[in-house]
Amino acid sequence: MADGAADLMEEYRHYLQRFDKALGELDLGAFAKHRGRLIKKLRYDEFAPKWQEHRELVRAFAQVMERGDTINDLLVRVLKERCDELLLEFKF
Repeated sequence: MADGAADLMEEYRHYLQRFDKALGELDLGAFAKHRGRLIKKLRYDEFAPKWQEHRELVRAFAQVMERGDTINDLLVRVLKERCDELLLEFKF
């Protein structure tokens, strides 16, 4: 298994631990309410693209902050949504 795939699997394990701790041990595909939103317990194949999108959004956000650009509201909204779905804290 390539390092990237191993890292992704490790992130998925962490996600499952966060989900179970925060929302209870539900079956994959089940929904639970978190921060006023319904959050689905993602299967690995659902998690992978959301995790990749989250990483890209974090990089874009960091670049915007570094350059001192105006923050796009859509970027912030989507980043917050991904953080909620992945049960990660959103921090400026």
